Order: sequence, then C-alpha cells, then structure tokens
Amino acid sequence: MKLEDGLLDAVIGAIDKLPSPQCEIFFGAIGGATTRQAPDAMAYAHRDAQFVMNVHGRWETAAEDARGIRWARDFFEASSKFASAGVYVNFLTADETARVKSAYGPNYDRLVQVKRKYDPNNLFRTNQNIAP
Repeated sequence: MKLEDGLLDAVIGAIDKLPSPQCEIFFGAIGGATTRQAPDAMAYAHRDAQFVMNVHGRWETAAEDARGIRWARDFFEASSKFASAGVYVNFLTADETARVKSAYGPNYDRLVQVKRKYDPNNLFRTNQNIAP
C-alpha cells in the first residue's frame, strides 16, 4: 500500500461519514525486520508493503448495523484500488473467508500442505485460517 493522494481523499471522505465515534481508520508503517526475510521464508508473503491499513467498524446497537456495515463496505470499495492484492490475515472479518488466500499470496499452496499434515482435523480454526 502506498499513501497516495487519492487514498487520502477517500480516507477524509470516510472520516466525514463515520457512523459511530467508535469507528476508526488505522495506518501503521511497516518495514525494518519484516523486509529482511524472503517472501517465501514464512507464512506472511507481503514483505514489500510499506504500510498497513485497518478499518475498525464498531457501534453500540444492532439498529446501527446497516449504517455501519454500509460505511465500512463503501470505504473498502473506495480505498481498495490503492491497496496491494495482499491482506493481513488478522484484519479479516468472519465473513471474509474468500480473502484468506490473499493473506498468504504465493505461499498459500505450501501452507495448505503443512495444514493437512499437522492439523488435518482443523483444531486451530478460531480465526481466518487455512482449511486442511
């Protein structure tokens, strides 16, 4: 992810429409030690990313669900063109299982093999994980 002007415009637009004071858009600078490993050395493959963005959509009541979810999805749509194809697995929500493969990029197939060997019954399944 690069912090391009268009992305910052999308962020400002989303901030103007926050559905709840508990919502936030977080940017973290990454690099340093994360860039020292080869992309295929560990599960996380996105070693060239300079920033990570996480959107926290939170509100108090179920009555706010539609508005909050719409805000998050609208912002995702507006900002996704500025993102890489990757995603950080711990930022995925429960309904984003289709994006798990993107979290591991070219390492996914190798990790499926590891999962089949060491966790064939999917004991470690409480997060967005690789299915055996």
